[in-house]
Amino acid sequence: MPPARTHIHDLVQTYLERHPGERAQLASLLDLLDAGREPTNRATLPAHVTCSAIVIRPDRTVLHIHHKATGLVICPGGHVEDRDQTLLATALREVHEEAGIPPDALCLTPQTLAVPIDIDINDIEPNPAKGEGAHQHYDFRFAFCLLPGAADVALQAEEVTGAEWRPLDRVASPSLRAKLLASGVTGEAEPVNASVLIHDGAGRYLLHLRDNYPGRIWAPGEWSLSGGGREGQDASLTDTLLRELAEEAPGLTLTDLRPFAVEQAIGVDGLCVPVQIYTARWTGDPDAVDLREGVMLRWFTPDMLHRLLLRPSTIELVHRHTSEHPAGGRPAKVPGSQAVRNVVGVHLYLEDDQGRVLLGLRHPDSAYAPDTWHLLAGHCEQESAVTCLVREAMEEAGLVIDPADAQFAHAVHLVDAPGAQPRLGLFFRVRSWKGTPELREPGKCTAWKWCDPDDLPEQLVPYTRAAIAGIRAGRTYTELGW
Repeated sequence: MPPARTHIHDLVQTYLERHPGERAQLASLLDLLDAGREPTNRATLPAHVTCSAIVIRPDRTVLHIHHKATGLVICPGGHVEDRDQTLLATALREVHEEAGIPPDALCLTPQTLAVPIDIDINDIEPNPAKGEGAHQHYDFRFAFCLLPGAADVALQAEEVTGAEWRPLDRVASPSLRAKLLASGVTGEAEPVNASVLIHDGAGRYLLHLRDNYPGRIWAPGEWSLSGGGREGQDASLTDTLLRELAEEAPGLTLTDLRPFAVEQAIGVDGLCVPVQIYTARWTGDPDAVDLREGVMLRWFTPDMLHRLLLRPSTIELVHRHTSEHPAGGRPAKVPGSQAVRNVVGVHLYLEDDQGRVLLGLRHPDSAYAPDTWHLLAGHCEQESAVTCLVREAMEEAGLVIDPADAQFAHAVHLVDAPGAQPRLGLFFRVRSWKGTPELREPGKCTAWKWCDPDDLPEQLVPYTRAAIAGIRAGRTYTELGW
């Protein structure tokens, strides 16, 4: 069965929420969807739906193919086939067929996810050989990141005569070019899902038995971690996880989420799915949780995992956490290694023309340092420290920073308590930026304030105070809690 009209209609409406100015030009597409005819059938005239794959490399170049039949230089794409259950599946099939790139070499971009980055209307010339008159294509264009180390492009000789990678500002389609440049896509594979490894601090781990719906959900009938995919309204992956928990298990309230690892899974559509794994401690009764999705929640110890239908990667995560955080003691030493993983936080040190330092007041419900002043900061995800700094400055305060203007100023290596996971705070001074601090994430920060460094607020994160003192004194390193 081809993609349902309801599926296509939902995609269009979500797209128009992001691009409301295009509602008039896509009115004819909505009319087609409401008319009852098959919108993806190439015999549906005067217009029907097609799909394209926008493949972006980490160097921010986009794959274009030289199409034999038309002589055009375009992104891979084509008509929907009956076996394609979704329009996204069409785009993946076409890029595999035309350029030899399999779905597991691609992942969704966090900026667009599974929503088209562009819906373009193409005028198609008559083709008497196929009995086709002039018509239009409503081309749904989906953006993907190409994973590092993916195999070279292998062109389909029957339809494609060549390929090239073009920078964003030279993308062939004007509408696509404009949206790519405005979207902030980097081409870097970033986590688009979030899951949580829940433990009770006494050696037990909480697992979720998923519904057995093959083809409809990921890992049907398996035990897994709780979590799910990022959606457009999620400001961060933490928000993704909290939303997913609220939807699938109200009452399972977690307050100490900490990034732990990034793993890669394969989704139901064959795409690679980078997953940000968090950890959290919880000691409640799983039977008291109002479970809305899945079959059950249960506690297990690591020695029971081999008896469960469970992904090897999840088993590995549990054993890794157990080795680093044994119940009631310090992190265990891994045989043959002294390594203990450290959480890396990146901090922005800004001074205005009066020498005042920018501080933010953390939300009263924050798991860490509620109602306390702190520098603009965030945890490194699958990214460099400077990339994290630039991203967090925009996400939290709407500040635009050129990575070249970020200068390392200080590092704080600390532990909050004996046996706790070590943290490394990296502080960067930026002397030039664009924008005025805004409350872009009011659920995390309730106020921005320029403060005299000689008269800092009493309620200030202690290591932040130490870092500011170190920066002003010209020192580059501080240790706390060891």
